[in-house]
Amino acid sequence: MEFRGVMGGLYKISEWIMRLSVINLLWILCSIPVFFFGFMGLVSPSPDGLKAMLPIIAILAPFTLFPATTAMFAVARKWVTGEEDVPLLKTFFRGYKENYVQSMVGGIFFVLIFVIISVNYFFYLKQGSSLKILAVLFIAFTVIMIISLFNFFSIMVHLHMKIFQILKNSVLISIGNPINSIVLLLCNGAIFYICVTKFNFFLVVFFMGSIMATFSFWQFNRSFTKLQIKQQELEEKEQQKLEEAEAEAEANSEDLVEEETETKNSTVSLHKNDEKNRE
Repeated sequence: MEFRGVMGGLYKISEWIMRLSVINLLWILCSIPVFFFGFMGLVSPSPDGLKAMLPIIAILAPFTLFPATTAMFAVARKWVTGEEDVPLLKTFFRGYKENYVQSMVGGIFFVLIFVIISVNYFFYLKQGSSLKILAVLFIAFTVIMIISLFNFFSIMVHLHMKIFQILKNSVLISIGNPINSIVLLLCNGAIFYICVTKFNFFLVVFFMGSIMATFSFWQFNRSFTKLQIKQQELEEKEQQKLEEAEAEAEANSEDLVEEETETKNSTVSLHKNDEKNRE
């Protein structure tokens, strides 16, 4: 039964609320160790409670949070590419299983990068004024890696590549498309801020992750489609140039054949004239 008008719009909205909330809950359940220790750090009476939990979260994230986020992006990919009625549980856990190893390796890579950035940032921040400038550079590097992280999940669920290629391309896309990268960072930052500060974590539990994943993959897919169109146009131009070159080469070869034929004919006619003169 298909609803139309206002009822159809309300039905669509309620359907999308259900989809986003189910995937977000699955994401949290599959990442529950990370969220548990993060919550314990936030509610800790000690001011350094969250800082004390960060090493545990960093160790657990590649094995729980990253595979769950990849599975969430796999569902978001289906939605963005037009498959809105896919089975949520089946699609989520299939994406979780198929991409577990790559997401785990990628998670270890990103965690190590963020640890290295943090150590260097706080080290140079405590130095003299001349060396504090390097701390700003590490902030810029952190921004690039955060954007690369979103692209990492999008590439993993959309393209068949080895883990090194996924990591490399995620960074290259982030640097090569600065406008899209800034839009991606600002919009996801706004979603995160609203969910965490304005609604007392209600949206974190039911909508934050799924909305960010859907928007991130939509942004990536839009940029990737434009890149494919440009590449196709370049290939068509190159093919056209090749065809023109082949046609020109054929024309030149035909001209050479005609010239050779004329030369042979003139040679034959000369021989005949010589014979006549001898007679």
